[in-house]
Amino acid sequence: MNESNSQQGSGCQIFENHHIVDQTIFYTMNLDQFQNLVLDWTRESGELILKYFRDPSLKVTKKKDASPVTQADRQAEQLLRKRISEHFPKHGIVGEEFEPVREEAEWTWLVDPIDGTKSFVAGVPLFGTVLCLQFHGKPVLGAIHLPALGGQLLVGDGNVALLDAREVSVREPDPCGEWVVLTTDERDILTHRSESGWSSLLKKVAYCRTWGDCYGYYLVATGKADVMLDPIVNPWDFHGAIPIIQGAGGKITNWIGEDAAGSDSTVAASPEIHSTVLSFLNHQI
Repeated sequence: MNESNSQQGSGCQIFENHHIVDQTIFYTMNLDQFQNLVLDWTRESGELILKYFRDPSLKVTKKKDASPVTQADRQAEQLLRKRISEHFPKHGIVGEEFEPVREEAEWTWLVDPIDGTKSFVAGVPLFGTVLCLQFHGKPVLGAIHLPALGGQLLVGDGNVALLDAREVSVREPDPCGEWVVLTTDERDILTHRSESGWSSLLKKVAYCRTWGDCYGYYLVATGKADVMLDPIVNPWDFHGAIPIIQGAGGKITNWIGEDAAGSDSTVAASPEIHSTVLSFLNHQI
């Protein structure tokens, strides 16, 4: 599936025979092929990451935004960037730890080598690698790999979501509101969003847990939780979750119900309760 074998002249034809009809993208790299390719990459990066997991000699430094970063983050991203460039030399790459390359390319990969670095540093296994393939900024294919949880790989294309090649879906929510709501850090909600809206939602649900980062989207897509929300987030953190949640039959938007792609917040849930969750968060109930 090397790009050099499928390039047909124009920059719009990175995948053989792909064309666009009403902004729907068709190409020869289907979800199964994407899954196999990403599985190879993330197995390799996952092995690298796990060498540092719970290692007392792990070195943690702070970035300009005061968030932690380790040699595992940087080395894993370097590896994934190398693999992407080997297969798709004309694709752009935007990652968390290094400067973007070919950012204006039609096809762009978003890379978060360790989503949940704080969990990783603390020795908590609820972190993962997030990859997203975008076309003109639209998330088309997404992957979440959980190296410390058996190397599970969750992928989606907006129509289907697969966990280790098995189709998964969001669960039917409890009609009485016995929902499980997830977020990464409640303090971010209190800092960046409405405390009263959040409090109203908490009064409605069964329980709230901070099983967040990419693991939260994994739980919603596989039917283990009802809602995952992030009040402040970067594109590489969650764009890979968009085609996964949609492929699992869920709905994902920003905090006010607009397209999540390119936004700085997310709310993911089953379609039956998504609008209700937004109403609570935005003081409409």
